[in-house]
Amino acid sequence: MPRFAANLSMMYTEHDFLDRFAAASADGFDAVEYLFPYAYDASELRRRLDDHGLRQVLFNAPPGAWEPGERGIAALPGREAEVRSGVDRALEYAAALDCPRVHVMAGLVRPDATPKELAEHRDTYLANLARAAEQAAAVGVDILVEPINGRDMPGYFLSRQAEAHAVVQEVGAANLKVQLDLYHCQIVEGDLTTTLRRDLPTGRVGHLQIAGVPDRHEPDSGELNVSHLFGVVDELGFDGWIGCEYIPRAGTSEGLGWRHDYRGDSA
Repeated sequence: MPRFAANLSMMYTEHDFLDRFAAASADGFDAVEYLFPYAYDASELRRRLDDHGLRQVLFNAPPGAWEPGERGIAALPGREAEVRSGVDRALEYAAALDCPRVHVMAGLVRPDATPKELAEHRDTYLANLARAAEQAAAVGVDILVEPINGRDMPGYFLSRQAEAHAVVQEVGAANLKVQLDLYHCQIVEGDLTTTLRRDLPTGRVGHLQIAGVPDRHEPDSGELNVSHLFGVVDELGFDGWIGCEYIPRAGTSEGLGWRHDYRGDSA
């Protein structure tokens, strides 16, 4: 049955970050994900996981200057040394937290970028991902890439599932995989059932995420039939995690009816 991980960057924001682990556990989650761990000592995060019986299943590598607006640097020529050091730092945290997946963000490109410039971005991206996958393979970690919709993140280099799978296939590393966020995918291209049935059996999808469309609230709100989608995931035998990367309308716990109602979740 599909397994759900609470995204602590978006859920339980009524609590201080370090208190969100306890809140997620109290609501029956067995795993967590979040954007970045780097503001906290890895030993403190490890303690929170252990104290509450949680598994860390995903976080992002350092994305460049996040506060001023950068959204990753892996596709940005000239930032290769920073990408490599960022992956090193992420893998140190992954080892401490026993986290098997790290998402490496591509970054933003100018809307007027020329075909030549876009090709340079792609070449840089491929080379950085190949190095990152090699670094991560040595410690048993998967590197993930995620297509992100241009409404929420205008100019993000990677937006379509086919592009992500082409990148993974071209790099050719067994531990480089796609992070399929059904929220982003629905906004960009839709056809989620076909996408799941096409892509999950390839083994190239390492992680799923879900949120309601169009407002990114609970996944049972808006235009997605999540019960159907979870059934497709179940039918296909996906044994990874589904990250709940959504913004609760009100209190997080009060909005978990969708999870309690799903036939595969006993929490």
